[in-house]
Amino acid sequence: MSARTRAQVHTFVDIKPDFDAIVGSINYATMTTVDAVGRPRSRVLIPVWETDIDEPVGWLGTYRTPVKEAHIAGNPHVTFSYWSPAQNTVAVDTVAAWTDDLDTRVHVWDLYRHGSPPGAGYDPGQFWRGPEDPEFQVLRLEPWRVQVLRRRDLVSGVPARIWRAARRGD
Repeated sequence: MSARTRAQVHTFVDIKPDFDAIVGSINYATMTTVDAVGRPRSRVLIPVWETDIDEPVGWLGTYRTPVKEAHIAGNPHVTFSYWSPAQNTVAVDTVAAWTDDLDTRVHVWDLYRHGSPPGAGYDPGQFWRGPEDPEFQVLRLEPWRVQVLRRRDLVSGVPARIWRAARRGD
């Protein structure tokens, strides 16, 4: 791919302000998984994100539906896509894993309640009794690639900025 269509960044910190602003303003993401024969399935959900050391980590408080569980068990690579009518986009390619640890569930519950990044999240009490509710399930999302493209860059010919984790690749 040419330098005109993408620009590699060295650290997540290089795109974090725009990542946070875009994700916080959109809130909803399209989550895509694939089934056992490679067919994609998308659904709209709200993950929350934070930075662990210098890399992003995401969390999804959700119901553990049979489809979601089967897809992730068969292929843990999950993509989240954010798009706004203003033509700002974020794409996050992750590896997802279920976590049942109560301390993590409490942490994720709080991230949702307080917004992470600001603007993202909601009151999970609308759907679950609390972080100990067995229906409140958590997916840990380890991004290996994040792409940020702002409209102002798109119309100016500035390429999308892409971060890749050192530990993962495509």
